[in-house]
Amino acid sequence: MTYSFLQHYWCFVVALLAALLVFLLFVQGANSCMRSLGGTPQGQRLVLNSTGRKWEFTFTTLVTFGGAFFASYPLFYSTSFGGAYWLWMIILFTFVLQAVSYEFQNKLGNFLGPRTFQTFLILNGLLGPLLLGGAVATFFEGSNFIVVKDNMIDSGALTPVISRWANASHGLDALLNPWVLVFGLAVMFLARVLGILYVTNNVDDADIRQRAPRMLKANAVPFLILFVAYLVHLLLKDGYAYTDEGVIYMEPLKYLHNLLDMPYVLCLLLCGIVSVLWGIGTELWRSERQGKGIWYAGAGVVVTVLSLLLLAAWNHTAYYPSTADLQSSLTMQNSCSSEFTLRTMFYVSLLVPFVLAYIVYAWRAIDAKKITHDEVSTDHAY
Repeated sequence: MTYSFLQHYWCFVVALLAALLVFLLFVQGANSCMRSLGGTPQGQRLVLNSTGRKWEFTFTTLVTFGGAFFASYPLFYSTSFGGAYWLWMIILFTFVLQAVSYEFQNKLGNFLGPRTFQTFLILNGLLGPLLLGGAVATFFEGSNFIVVKDNMIDSGALTPVISRWANASHGLDALLNPWVLVFGLAVMFLARVLGILYVTNNVDDADIRQRAPRMLKANAVPFLILFVAYLVHLLLKDGYAYTDEGVIYMEPLKYLHNLLDMPYVLCLLLCGIVSVLWGIGTELWRSERQGKGIWYAGAGVVVTVLSLLLLAAWNHTAYYPSTADLQSSLTMQNSCSSEFTLRTMFYVSLLVPFVLAYIVYAWRAIDAKKITHDEVSTDHAY
C-alpha cells in the first residue's frame, strides 16, 4: 500500500459516502412532495411515516461523510466547513429542523400545530438537496478561498490560520454562479423523484399510487433537463489540473479527458445514468412492476454520483479549486492526512462491510411490511 494508493482509496470511500447520501435524500424529496403526493391529511401522514423510518440514515450518513473527510482530507475540512460556514450552517440547520419536526409535530402541547412542523419538513426537503447539490458543484466550479500553509510555521502567530475565505459571504457566493444553481436544482428534483419512487414502494395506498406517476413525470423532466445541461457544460469546460510538482493550471476539456483516460469511470457513469432512466421508466410504463423503480434508480444514483466525484479528484485533478488563488486549489496530494493516519484508517475501514450488512438487515426488517392507514392511527406514529 503506497501513499498514492491510500490517497486514492480514501477519495473513493469519501465519494461513496457522498453518493449514498445523495440516494438517501429521497427522505427530503418525499417530504417536499408530502402535500401534493399525500393529498388528504391521512395520506400526508402515510408519507411522513414512510420517510420517518429512514431519516436517521440520511442524517447519520451526512455526519459520517463529514467525519471521513475530516480524517482523510483535513485541509478540505478546515477550508470548506470552516470557511464556507454560512452555507454548511444553513444545511445543518435545516436537518436539525427535520429531526425536531418529526418528533414534535403530533406531540401533546405542540402550540405551533402539526402544520408548522410539516412546513419545516418541506423546507428541509427543498433547501437540503439544493444546497448540498450546490456544495458538490463547487468541486467543479471552484470556491473563493485562499490557503497559506506557511502560516503553520509562523512562530509569531498563536493561532495560525491556514485557509480563509476571500470575501465576507463565507460560501453563499457560490449560489451566484448559475451553474452551481443548475446542479443544485438538479439534485433537488432528483431527490423528489427518488422520494416519489420510495413512497410508491413503501406505502400501501391506492390514492398515492394513482398520484405518483403524474408527479413523477413532473419532477423527472426538469431533473433530466438540468442534469444533461450540467453534464454537457462539465465536459466542455476548462478543468483544474496539476503537475507532478503540484503546480495547478487550467486544462481545456479536462473532465472530458478524465473520462477518456479512465474508461472504467466512463462505464460507471453510463451504467448509472441508464439505471436511473430504467428506474423511472419502469415506474411509468410497467404498471405490473410499480414500486420497484426505487431500487434501479437508487443504485443508478449511487454509481453516477460516485463516478462524477472520482472525475473531480482522480487523474491529477484539483477536487476543490480556488477561484481566488489558483495555486490554493486542493488536490489529493496537498490536502490529505499523513501516510500513517491513512494506513491506520484503512485497517479500521475493513469493518465497514459489517456495518453495511447490519444496515441492510435493519432496512429489510423495517420495510418488511408496507405502511397502511391502520398503522398511522396508533400513538407511535409520526
